[in-house]
Amino acid sequence: MRSELIFQTPYWFIIFCLIAGAAYAFFLYQPEASWGKRLNNILAAFRGITVSLICFLLLSPLIRKTETSVDKAKIVFAIDNSESVGKYGQDLMKQIADASADLVASGFEISFQTLDKTAKPENADSVSFNGNKTDLSGMLQNVKGNFEGRNLTDVVLLSDGIVNQGISPSYNRYPFRVNTLAVGDSVPDLDIRIKDVISNRIAYRGNEFPIRAEIVANGLAGKATTISLKQNGRVIESQNVLIDKPTFFKAFDFKASSTQKGVQHYILELGAVAGETSGRNNRKDIYIDIIDGRQKILLMALAPHPDIKSIRSLIEANDNYELDVNILSISNTPPASTKPYDLVILHQIPNLLGLGNAQVRKFVESKTPAFYILGNQSAVPLANSLNRSLMINAANSQVDKVTARFNPSFQQLNFDTESLKLLERLPPLSVPFGEYNVSSGTETILYQKVGTLNTNKPLLVLNTSGEQKIAVLAGEGIWQWRQEEFAQTNKQEVVDNLFQKLIQVLSVREDKRKFRVYPVRNEFEGGEQVVFQTEIYNDIYEPIYGQEVKLDVTDEKGRTKQFTYTHTKESPRFNVSGLLEGVYRYSASAALRNGQEKASGQFVIRNVDVELNNTTADFGMLRELAARSGGSFITPASFAGFIQKLKDNRPADRLDSSEDMVELIYLKWLFFLLVLLLGTEWGLRKYHGGY
Repeated sequence: MRSELIFQTPYWFIIFCLIAGAAYAFFLYQPEASWGKRLNNILAAFRGITVSLICFLLLSPLIRKTETSVDKAKIVFAIDNSESVGKYGQDLMKQIADASADLVASGFEISFQTLDKTAKPENADSVSFNGNKTDLSGMLQNVKGNFEGRNLTDVVLLSDGIVNQGISPSYNRYPFRVNTLAVGDSVPDLDIRIKDVISNRIAYRGNEFPIRAEIVANGLAGKATTISLKQNGRVIESQNVLIDKPTFFKAFDFKASSTQKGVQHYILELGAVAGETSGRNNRKDIYIDIIDGRQKILLMALAPHPDIKSIRSLIEANDNYELDVNILSISNTPPASTKPYDLVILHQIPNLLGLGNAQVRKFVESKTPAFYILGNQSAVPLANSLNRSLMINAANSQVDKVTARFNPSFQQLNFDTESLKLLERLPPLSVPFGEYNVSSGTETILYQKVGTLNTNKPLLVLNTSGEQKIAVLAGEGIWQWRQEEFAQTNKQEVVDNLFQKLIQVLSVREDKRKFRVYPVRNEFEGGEQVVFQTEIYNDIYEPIYGQEVKLDVTDEKGRTKQFTYTHTKESPRFNVSGLLEGVYRYSASAALRNGQEKASGQFVIRNVDVELNNTTADFGMLRELAARSGGSFITPASFAGFIQKLKDNRPADRLDSSEDMVELIYLKWLFFLLVLLLGTEWGLRKYHGGY
């Protein structure tokens, strides 16, 4: 390390520092003291040196430190420790261990990296070939990040070239040579397997849903088997599989349905074929969440109207909604008030004819979210009293023709402001003419625009702050908007997106529970810990802590594991490990002030064994990766020669220097030096009777 003193002022200012110190000492120790002249001179010297040093530090001199270090040439052995490499790679680990020791003796620094980014093996002997997926690009990117700016010259990648996660590593660029040590068998095995399964993750109870199995086979032409869809040991459907060519691929479609709610476990299974290499890849587990959670919407209208069809179309585009339509002038029977609707859309209700007005009051009393669409037959004063969000002081039943202008300050829903400018070019709606006022907590989504004049009169408002969520559209004519948008753009996206998001925010069910326990994900991989999040609230929904929570986890066979933990602010999560593949149901309980609270649900653990999908080594990819990075393609037979070549052509070590510049006043030893000088002077003065 080398240090250098740098002045920020002319160096000859040091003379003034010395003069200041000498003058201070001279005037302080000029009178005759009770001690001798020799001691007086010593004390004056201490004081003069101290004052001069302090003055010198006030000049803010800098000290520049330059430190040089040697960065040795480095080599990383990147080991693809997946199952497909296992039997081939394990045989090479002894050679790799010997080679790494040989390279260390030659002056290299050696490191090891596996597919597991969190664990770094110390040596070749500690590598286990048990990975169930292969992401070579991720492993090499991890090496790149760990050694950024370091003298890493070569990476030796032991792999069979099979990639089943992430992108191909040959697409990336690396600041080091990737030398690929190829292992495995590049000749396809005689095998038949389920390559992939395509199915819905969610289906509705009672509905039929498709399951597609993609079957591939190699070298088994002329053989036949069956593929079956099973549940709980029962065969739902079987189909014959006739392998009619050496390289075979075919998709088989199944239909299934369920009357039970919750995650249902299905199994696709291929019958064994004589001569196939492995039967482990002849089965796939499928988990489909069967829900009965369609949100129920009632569209109640006074009379047939083109708006009804438009609203129906944009609602039925979402499978999560179940829509009932009730037109009162055709059917005098109002919908049952006992049906638990998540949202009611009221087109021209309440109205001047009185049809459905009593039913609206029941919806208001039950706090059912409501979307009012006013029209020529609407009873505006009654609508004011029922919705209590938008008050319209209508003038003699007069109407006005207005277009819409989006309110850019509305932030509750994510809308594209630019695309909503289309609304200003759409046909006008018929709205009541008069004064408009919005209540507290009500937000305006659309303003009225009369011709080219922008007004502050609301056209569409939303209130979600009260016990009943309310939206009000002050005019009729949505059907014209949709038609005109299609005429201009050949699409009906802007208008539909506006009302679909509005309906979604009105109909969404709010979770008012004070005790919640749920897994952070619905699905976990085999061997992974299942993480449960706990939330507990008081009566005003403030989080509270310190409660004991009991958690029961039950597998498909009815076996239950019980856990107990304390919910704290520092650890609001609880981890469960050691669970095997399957569907699990859980129930949690805690004693709160209002009594025993419970929460329940389910989750899935999947055995992700993608290594079985393909066991044919890809030497072509390894050759391309080595060529692109300037490395070498190596076989086990040529590995020893490659190591010798590395030793013979060892790169030079790199000298790295770092420079640091700090003010001299920040050096701690100077502080202690000043204290020592002043302390010694003061002690001697006191000892000899000075003050």
